[in-house]
Amino acid sequence: MSALTKAKGFKKSKSGTYLSMAATAFGAVGAAKQIKKARAESDTLRLVDAVVTAAGIVTGLALLYRELKRLGDDDVLLG
Repeated sequence: MSALTKAKGFKKSKSGTYLSMAATAFGAVGAAKQIKKARAESDTLRLVDAVVTAAGIVTGLALLYRELKRLGDDDVLLG
C-alpha cells in the first residue's frame, strides 16, 4: 500500500475520525461564544442562529462517533 493510498484513507481511519471530532468540537467554542453574546445583547435572531449551529455541531459529533464505532478493528492505516 503506497503512502498516497494511505493518505487518501486517512479520513476513514480512527485517527482521521478523532481529528474530525476535535475540529467539530472546537466549533462548539465559537457557538458558545455566539450564544453568550446573543444573550447579552438580547438578540433573538442571533440566539436562534447560534442554537441551530450548536445543534449541527451535536449532530456532527454524533455522526462521527457512530463512524468511529463502525470502524472498529478494521482501521485503514493499521492494515
